Amino acid sequence: VQLVESGGGLVQPGGSLRLSCAASGFTFSGYAMRWYRQPPGKERELVARISSAGGSTNYAESVKGRFTISRDNAKNTVSLQMNSLKPEDTAVYYCHTVTPWAPYTHWGQGTQVTVSS
Repeated sequence: VQLVESGGGLVQPGGSLRLSCAASGFTFSGYAMRWYRQPPGKERELVARISSAGGSTNYAESVKGRFTISRDNAKNTVSLQMNSLKPEDTAVYYCHTVTPWAPYTHWGQGTQVTVSS
């Protein structure tokens, strides 16, 4: 399993970014996907989840109405559209999935998002 995130960067408060995660090495359309984030000095937290077919999504309360998770099973990608960004959204964002084979939980390398004026 390989997960490669892209799209992070520096953005001003109120701005937008779109993160992407390219997946390979497994049957992407068969598994739910998640975005996590880890703010500086804090623990990693779940941001959003999307079901295998994309019909069901869930969000952390802190990002509801601002972030949208989506996936393209034909391209093996999952995205996170982030609008109305706040300084507290500053974090390393990780793509994640769970499979029935070891190591069972799979992470990308992360992409840095910094929201600052």
